[in-house]
Amino acid sequence: MKKAVIFDLDGTLSESIHSIKYCADQALAPYGYGPFSEEQYKYFVGDGAANLIRRALAAGGDTQGTHFEEAFAKYKEIFRVHCMYRVTPYDGIRELLASLKDRGVKIAVLSNKPHAETINVIESLFGRGYFDVIQGQKENVAIKPSPEGVFQILKQMELAASDILYLGDTSTDMKTGKSAGAFTVGALWGFRKREELEENHADAIIEKPLELLNFL
Repeated sequence: MKKAVIFDLDGTLSESIHSIKYCADQALAPYGYGPFSEEQYKYFVGDGAANLIRRALAAGGDTQGTHFEEAFAKYKEIFRVHCMYRVTPYDGIRELLASLKDRGVKIAVLSNKPHAETINVIESLFGRGYFDVIQGQKENVAIKPSPEGVFQILKQMELAASDILYLGDTSTDMKTGKSAGAFTVGALWGFRKREELEENHADAIIEKPLELLNFL
């Protein structure tokens, strides 16, 4: 039996595309870019806030990133205040987490969202101390798809990659889990399609959160 599950946050635990769009559209508007659709933002996100803003600027025509520094600074300022805007857990997530806890399986979060906002979202949705480890983007840790964050979580939990399931909804997540040597599970309720998860070698793909229990 697996001893822990590491979850991606956006598109896996939380339906957060509304907050991402809300904050990014406000950050980009002063420079004449956007608004962009939620569907577009689902493909702008995945490997950190900086890349989110770069992709949005490029989609608006600023392929050289002329306004990147200003827009990125503004996004971080807005996001610190509004990171919980219309954010909710996906249907079935609370039940999955409760089932894992009942079985003695540890739970952790690894996100490319800034660390402070990752903690804010998780504690707002699930309460302080509910997760065993929470890790967002930190300056001294390479962002996903680097497996470095997974290794740090494993060290804190005193586990090996073979002890865990890694659940996420994007190619970045599948690459992260595979690079760490974990069993990777793709979530179809998130931001991306089955084809992307298959092309990036997900070991399993599930349509509903509770299906994860089949792979423990």
